[in-house]
Amino acid sequence: MGYLIATTNMKGGVGKTTLTVNIAACLAKEHRQRVLVVDLDPQVSATLSLMSPTDFAKIRKDKGTLKHLLEKAITGDLDHSPVQNIIRPYGGNLQGVDVLPGDIDLYNDFLVSEVLYRKAIRNPERNFEGVWNTFEDSLMRGILKPVVDHYDFILLDCAPSYNLVTRSSLVCSDFYLIPAKPEPLSYIGMQLLERQIKKLIEIHQIEKKVQTQLIGIVFTMSRSILAGRYYKQVMRRVRQEFNEAQIFKTSIPMDVSVSRAVDSFKPVVLSDPNSSGSKAFRAVTEELLQKLQTLTPAARSIRLSKLD
Repeated sequence: MGYLIATTNMKGGVGKTTLTVNIAACLAKEHRQRVLVVDLDPQVSATLSLMSPTDFAKIRKDKGTLKHLLEKAITGDLDHSPVQNIIRPYGGNLQGVDVLPGDIDLYNDFLVSEVLYRKAIRNPERNFEGVWNTFEDSLMRGILKPVVDHYDFILLDCAPSYNLVTRSSLVCSDFYLIPAKPEPLSYIGMQLLERQIKKLIEIHQIEKKVQTQLIGIVFTMSRSILAGRYYKQVMRRVRQEFNEAQIFKTSIPMDVSVSRAVDSFKPVVLSDPNSSGSKAFRAVTEELLQKLQTLTPAARSIRLSKLD
């Protein structure tokens, strides 16, 4: 049963997608792991990091994106559109990485409200909030359940907003990973996210006694002047809020090779494996695996029932 890890931050522009796709590539290339990247961001950056815009346009025209799975899940017709039909293998020269393509228009808020309202009025014993929470708990869980056993890792690239899909993804994930820039606003984004996730756990997981856990914070886009005043100020605040074990020792440097890789629709660890960015992503992936090894057998046994 694969690990489900959500990559998330309330603030955009922190290198979230770049971190996700490069960890996926490292897991497959260096560690022979089977990895699924799930694109939950309407900017579809993860999708376009792993396939060309032309290929994506064709897939979208053929209704082969996550949007159509979400529509089926909302209307209760998911069994007729299995996720296996939507997942696409990475088209580059690397086996082991698949992508569940995102969409610029993931779901219809009005449709969600309409469907759940009808469910609530058909069941007078439950209020709308209870119906909504049940739906939120089961949405991404139901979509991913058929393929969890087929992957070692499922990486969920969340949108930089606390929307329905992000919350549902956090609920079904074993861990969440926070990418952050070494600057004050990014730290505020981490604080907001932690508060929201704490509330989410209280709502959804009291009875199951299974908690989505923070696996760590990865600082991205770090410049060579890390000794600067702002960096020291941010790191002092971060260490007051989080323990040292939750902060990855490796940071991702500013590297033009990382940006250039996007033009080739490849993770930089494939397009320029000797660049400083590639070396950092490999080190972060090693740290990630080491952190996962600290799970106790009891914790592992608990997570096995998470998608039941």
